[in-house]
Amino acid sequence: MRTTPSTPLTSRLRWRRVASAATATAALLLTGLTTAAHAQAVDPSTSQVTWTRSCALPRHQGEMACNALRVTGGRTAFQQQHGISAKAADASSPSGYGPSDLRSAYGLTSAAASNGSGRTVAIVDAYDDPNAESDLAAYRSQYGLPACTTANGCFKKVSQTGSTTALPTPDSGWAGEISLDLDMASAVCPNCHITLVEAKSASMANLGTAVNEAVALGAKYVSNSYGGGESSSDASYDSAYFNHPGVAITVSAGDAGYGAEYPAASKYVTAVGGTRLSRSSTTRGWTESVWRTSSTEGTGSGCSAYDTKPTWQTDTGCTKRMIADVSAVADPATGVSVYDTYGADGQGWATYGGTSASAPIIASVYALAGTPSTGSYPAKFPYANTTALNDVTSGSNGSCTTSYFCTARTGYDGPTGLGTPEGLGAFTG
Repeated sequence: MRTTPSTPLTSRLRWRRVASAATATAALLLTGLTTAAHAQAVDPSTSQVTWTRSCALPRHQGEMACNALRVTGGRTAFQQQHGISAKAADASSPSGYGPSDLRSAYGLTSAAASNGSGRTVAIVDAYDDPNAESDLAAYRSQYGLPACTTANGCFKKVSQTGSTTALPTPDSGWAGEISLDLDMASAVCPNCHITLVEAKSASMANLGTAVNEAVALGAKYVSNSYGGGESSSDASYDSAYFNHPGVAITVSAGDAGYGAEYPAASKYVTAVGGTRLSRSSTTRGWTESVWRTSSTEGTGSGCSAYDTKPTWQTDTGCTKRMIADVSAVADPATGVSVYDTYGADGQGWATYGGTSASAPIIASVYALAGTPSTGSYPAKFPYANTTALNDVTSGSNGSCTTSYFCTARTGYDGPTGLGTPEGLGAFTG
């Protein structure tokens, strides 16, 4: 599944990017480097971090790509802070932020210890990860989290039809995505149950069917870490797959820099942008800015071309749906630890970034906050509780004619939405 796509296919994934981004992408394609080239970022010290996409880019309209980026070299922010000299690609030990870091950064330490029992976070991804449960066990054991297994009723893995035996074909890249999602749900809500719903392919139709299955199985919190180009079909996808009142559905905003993706553009979901998260001497102890590596890599954002604006969005520069709503860590250089052993990408411990990390983090914050009220659209909750968020006010993810579409500012902006969690107040309703 790690094939190099043709130029038109990559263009569909990244359409509506600025001309410089399109030019850079085309140059990579012409040299055959799109999936092989590693993006680079400089961490808070001087060490250079490199990474690669986990999943193949879409090859046709209606196909999605996961938004996971696996670190392949350098030293991460976590390693710098802890004086770890090993390179991040050393699979023998964690090299990214762990559960205690994420809970500290987002004011969740107390809630994670006491909340979540009896609540189920669903993870929707494509293809099968044969090692999902055993890898999850290794992650949770490393960080002293309670066991979450099929045997104790905490973990369930099913296909998009709900079958526990007729599972999709395995895929190494998506297996890394699955491990990332399961580990982030565990880190933020260790007392939650987890249901992994695996679509038989990366088409929107099959992933959407998996979302419906997750809700049918009782999940009130559903994380989706994938995206693709917008299309005129999006309104029908909205009604068919994402209109689930009383369910918090999170979707990653994308990793290709400024520009809107679907299903983050759905008016029924919480679109989750990405930040660069670093320790600081502030009272909070952490600082965040917009994640951007280059004109073609960074958190997604933008004004949808098709989806109507939800009533709770009040920004005036975009007459349709604006991305994002909220955000969380996504920069691979300040990335999170993940344990994955399946396929060529699965060597053990790795550090991951991308908005594939931020989407399950936010879904799990919703789970800590409690069951959404009947008939509600949880994407609305942060707009009614903006003081319970860390406002991210620096950085941009590209060039745009309407500044807040791509540049952080006080209050709402596209790349980081209303901000990042500071406890649970912005995720209840």
